[in-house]
Amino acid sequence: MSETQYARKNHGTLIVSGPDQPGLVAGITNLITEAGGNIVSLDQYTTDPQEGSFYQRVVFHRRDLAAAIPDIEASLRRFLEPLGMKFRLTNANVPKRMAILASKSDHCLLDLLWRHRRNELPATVPMVISNHTDVVDDVRSFNIPFFHVPSVAGPDKKESEDKIIELLKGNVDFVVLARYMQVLSDDFLDRVGVPVINIHHSFLPAFIGAGPYRKAKERGVKLIGATAHYVTADLDEGPIIEQDVARVDHSMTANDMQARGAYVEREVLSRAVTWHAEDRVIRDGNHTIVFN
Repeated sequence: MSETQYARKNHGTLIVSGPDQPGLVAGITNLITEAGGNIVSLDQYTTDPQEGSFYQRVVFHRRDLAAAIPDIEASLRRFLEPLGMKFRLTNANVPKRMAILASKSDHCLLDLLWRHRRNELPATVPMVISNHTDVVDDVRSFNIPFFHVPSVAGPDKKESEDKIIELLKGNVDFVVLARYMQVLSDDFLDRVGVPVINIHHSFLPAFIGAGPYRKAKERGVKLIGATAHYVTADLDEGPIIEQDVARVDHSMTANDMQARGAYVEREVLSRAVTWHAEDRVIRDGNHTIVFN
């Protein structure tokens, strides 16, 4: 069951990662219990029982959680840090703030806004930023602030990126590129200070550039799909959060394939956004552990 389907009041989410060793599970669960918490769900994964890496996600309920978080964090720090472990404790009742960057294509953008309006996404949407105005009326119909930041022609995008950073800084917890057709600079990724999630068709790197579905049709592909991943300096090579595929056949036109691909993109992106917002994803280098 998705955590968006039940009341999240006074629910805390604890993420733990680091070198595996005996006593971690018992120690963590005891700390939560001693702090007055009742564990709702617990997921864990170990790469190797001997000298492997340990990953854990714990959801627990604790009355008056917001007031108790500083003390719980202090107890966890005293136990985990000497063991070389990292942890993150969040109040699940406080939704993450998600900014959306878009261009002319609207299928991923509108799907996220629709799910947000139906309370199916555990996140707020403080703004949509686009380098075009094609989607402005649709965005404002959802009562979401819209900002137009035109892209500067040429390789130097500093001016437009500076404006986007100014809008985002301190106002969002993560950014989603909903078919935002601009390559973000390394400098932007360094300065934005929050995770950035991208969605693209899964033809890459086979069909690079414009018209990927036309190229795929010409090649006679039988599977199309989508990949959602965290954005890094290595273009389209960041840690993967979610992927999916759909079958196509010889009778479908390139437009038919593109329409089916758009459906897969919407589904994959919405799952990736939900899992990130619910703290289900642990990044480890260019690898992810996803508890879903």
